[in-house]
Amino acid sequence: MPEKFTKVMVANRGEIAIRIARTLREQGIRSVAVRAEDDPSPHPGHFDEVVSLGAGPLRDTYLSIERIIAAAVDTGAQAIHPGYGFLSENAAFAQACADAGVVFIGPPASAIETMGDKIRARHAVESRGVATVPGIAEPGLDDAALIAGAERVGFPVLIKPAAGGGGKGMYRVDEAAGLPHALAAARREAASSFGDDTLFIERFVTRPRHIEVQVLADTHGNVIHLGERECSLQRRHQKVIEEAPSALLTEAQRAAIGAAAVETARSVGYVGAGTVEFIVDAGRPDEPFFMEMNTRLQVEHPVTEMVTGIDLVEQQLRIAAGEPLTIAQDDVTLTGHAIEARIYAEDPAAGFLPTGGTVLDLQWAWDGTRIDAGVEHGTVVGSSYDPMIAKVIVHEPTRGEAIERLRQALAESSIFGVITNRGFLRALLDEPSVRAGDLDTGFIDREGERIADARVPSEVFAAAAVSAQPVPMHIGAWDPDGWRIGGAVGRRTALRDGEGIASVQILGGRATVTRADGTVDELDTPSAPWDRQMGDGALQAQQSAEGTWVRTPDGDFLVEAPPRIRRGRGPVQPTLASPMPGTVVATHVADGDTVAEGQAVISVEAMKMEHVLRAPVAGTVHLAAASGEQVTRGQELATVTPQEEQG
Repeated sequence: MPEKFTKVMVANRGEIAIRIARTLREQGIRSVAVRAEDDPSPHPGHFDEVVSLGAGPLRDTYLSIERIIAAAVDTGAQAIHPGYGFLSENAAFAQACADAGVVFIGPPASAIETMGDKIRARHAVESRGVATVPGIAEPGLDDAALIAGAERVGFPVLIKPAAGGGGKGMYRVDEAAGLPHALAAARREAASSFGDDTLFIERFVTRPRHIEVQVLADTHGNVIHLGERECSLQRRHQKVIEEAPSALLTEAQRAAIGAAAVETARSVGYVGAGTVEFIVDAGRPDEPFFMEMNTRLQVEHPVTEMVTGIDLVEQQLRIAAGEPLTIAQDDVTLTGHAIEARIYAEDPAAGFLPTGGTVLDLQWAWDGTRIDAGVEHGTVVGSSYDPMIAKVIVHEPTRGEAIERLRQALAESSIFGVITNRGFLRALLDEPSVRAGDLDTGFIDREGERIADARVPSEVFAAAAVSAQPVPMHIGAWDPDGWRIGGAVGRRTALRDGEGIASVQILGGRATVTRADGTVDELDTPSAPWDRQMGDGALQAQQSAEGTWVRTPDGDFLVEAPPRIRRGRGPVQPTLASPMPGTVVATHVADGDTVAEGQAVISVEAMKMEHVLRAPVAGTVHLAAASGEQVTRGQELATVTPQEEQG
């Protein structure tokens, strides 16, 4: 245990706060949590002490440097671990900790400042001989200069915020005509997310793979790397599945990219755990380009821990306590293969829109599976925080075995009450390209809609219909091993999901499901224990106020009684309703304007995702919400009176 620390505060929430608390407990260090009063996260229950940050917007709670420093001082915490997100890469916060005599478990403010400015970071690493993606990167570039620079760099290009991270404000542009609109959107997102709308432009690598390297650096000048992680499976620059090591690199290429990462850390006098991110052309893995450095712990750090056997949080604590690294580069070995899948509160079948709800029931795979979760039974998942609610991580001797084990772990896990991407993750792992390791960062953006367009199984409709019926006392109800069916013989039930209404009839030992498209499926033995295993396990169902939740190995489904609709794919309506709970961040037209079909009308943001609502028909628009307004899912934001209805 680091002798310097007896009490450490964690300035974060959710799964990362819980994960850090675990290492603090193992190291015998007392832990202090901070909590916003209106935050439903269960993390406080994992800490020795809890300090309230009050209620209100993030700037007054988890982003309030003053309140967090005061909490540390008042509790006698000697150090603050920032986790990731929030203030973890805020140089002012790191400096405020130093000024208050509290150790910031992370790099010095100067390193955060340099690497937080992507333009300065490029110049710093270039001075150490590390290659960067060709582009135009100077402070204070206006739109005209960026447009001119893009012409010189050559299309396609990638717009990036100088102060950015996590994919916010990043836009690929394939031709000059698309630049003005993309630059405006990027500046708006950058200003909203980072308080700085400075942008730069890089050439877009046509077959990009996202490969990052974990580094550790102490205060005694020692810097090592712990191998790389493959993070190419991402959507809109948000990572979905990460693995270690990369299937692309040879041992020589692994050593070369690791050496470049070490030089990157040295270029800014880095201290602590950090990640150097590279873009690698799939056809030229021996030429990695520096992209950025994350001066904090990464979401995907568990896969590195599993293949190296090194607890990164423990290393952060020891480095922050002033201890020299006890691990030399030659001591680092990568054993087996680890893969992590991020479970998001989102609906892939509805364009990956953020969701929410109350966790009604929860079960996780075990048998060696690592689960880092930020939800428990009864947790309310809202729109104020990041949509990632859990991570499922496995470690096996080979990549193929790890993929298979992760598929099984996802089949054994479920979250009733919140629509998630669990089924999409399993389908993604079944893709031949993913199995073969033939990846690039655009794969999900190209193929995600196809992969997500999974038809609701007829078994789900049958399960929901039976679950809604009375169960005689002598017939067993749902249990962990599957379910039993009772209820009125011949009863017919109408149910609806995103595809339309299905009619289910239970009669004479059979369930007949007539789907919206006219397809009829007959399922056997509905009066005996349900024996349709669907490959990896039995179905389960649970009633809620929203409808019936049905768990299958390939996803959790919500089916409802008409006329309630979870997501619509029907005829175009002139009303624009919010597809998710969130905040109106922009109105693109004025009330009473004439709009063309498909024209942008209003934008809503939730869980780091901005969704643009467009006019479903040509006509006159009438706005029902204003920029900055908090809205609920399904709330009417605007209407469009079609041209043919106007006099």
